[in-house]
Amino acid sequence: MNARDYKLFRAGEYYHVYNRGDNKENIFLDDQDYLNFLKRLKLALGIADIQTKLRIVPLPTDSFDILAYCLMPNHFHFLIKQNTNLAIGDLINKVCTSYVKYFNKRYERVGNLFQDIFKAKHIDNDEYITYLSAYIHNNPPNPLNYPYSSLPNYLRATRDPLCNKDFILKYFNSDTKVYMNFLENCSDEKMLLNIGHLTFED
Repeated sequence: MNARDYKLFRAGEYYHVYNRGDNKENIFLDDQDYLNFLKRLKLALGIADIQTKLRIVPLPTDSFDILAYCLMPNHFHFLIKQNTNLAIGDLINKVCTSYVKYFNKRYERVGNLFQDIFKAKHIDNDEYITYLSAYIHNNPPNPLNYPYSSLPNYLRATRDPLCNKDFILKYFNSDTKVYMNFLENCSDEKMLLNIGHLTFED
């Protein structure tokens, strides 16, 4: 597989989706910002059980599976499976467009928030998926204590409707402890050796 961004999305395929702030500036300034981004994502996926005035029309149910994610101060990562012919771009653009409007209004600013259109790379190997989940979950300095990633969902017995943790955990006999051992032993060098073509340059 060539190391390049994919914009031709296909049903049944997996993608690493990424974007960051314009000029590498922060896109999340406090807890409210993170929560508002996640709220928009849940609304777009049709899984939000909340009352809201946001005009986000949900996409058809089960169009996408979020397998792992992490929101960092100036960027985000998603590992997404596209289940139908509805392209991932429809989901990401819907969420980000709404979030930019919220952010600009809250902070009395205008113009672009994100550096460019989001980037996405196609994943065509099952082993890559496990390493990519580790790469995403290991983004924060203290992954176990970081609230804005899917890792807390992996560690809980209860399920978060936003993230389908079962797909990744099946590679580890559905054992959270085995997965955590994998995360802890995934050095940056090992991950880049396996999935360097699926990550994004600075």
